Amino acid sequence: MKETLMKDLLSIEAQPYPFELEPAKCALLIIDMQRDFLEPGGFGEMLGNDVSQLRRAIEPNKQLLAAWRAAGLVVLHTREGHRPDLSDLPPAKKVRGHGTTTIGDVGPMGRILIRGEPGQDIIPELYPLPSEPVIDKPGKGAFFATDLHAILQNLGITQLVVTGVTTEVCVNTTVREANDRGFECLVPEDCVGSYFPEFQEAGLKMIKAQGGIFGWVTHSSQILAALA
Repeated sequence: MKETLMKDLLSIEAQPYPFELEPAKCALLIIDMQRDFLEPGGFGEMLGNDVSQLRRAIEPNKQLLAAWRAAGLVVLHTREGHRPDLSDLPPAKKVRGHGTTTIGDVGPMGRILIRGEPGQDIIPELYPLPSEPVIDKPGKGAFFATDLHAILQNLGITQLVVTGVTTEVCVNTTVREANDRGFECLVPEDCVGSYFPEFQEAGLKMIKAQGGIFGWVTHSSQILAALA
């Protein structure tokens, strides 16, 4: 890991109130920006979803990631996926949706949501550097059945800027898991995406409701301005 170049607290305009970001203790956690979810012709589009709804988050994530790296701050990425033998895939997840093609079957970009397959990998626009940990997760939350918590503890991280897809599923689940573990979470609304606009709106409202019950919501421009 690069040494953190920024030391002072940064006040970020957010809802329900400003977020006091401590760069030395804050990591950027990019959730599941995978080819099968975001690229035309992938598993997400095969299911009938409009991938353009997710692709709008790519450019804001690129800008935030570049600024975060330039500041020498901690970056982590997650990928949802399963072992090739499917030993970590619960039957209830395998059969959900009753589709003719499900997890583990051959899809447009290799076996669907199987680790090591092309579709399971992160999109080129946000590809991790060798120094950036990649968390392979079998569930929706990034803490379930992974070593994410141990990594964050070892790095002295207490705050997370959480981005990625989808807002109401893996992002929301991870923010809730993090909140229960004592992490402060800031979610830039333009850096997360859902296939369903109404879920995008509701997912963000859930995070910042009741005085920030799970975390804070902001816009990436506020974070970029503070980093600059």
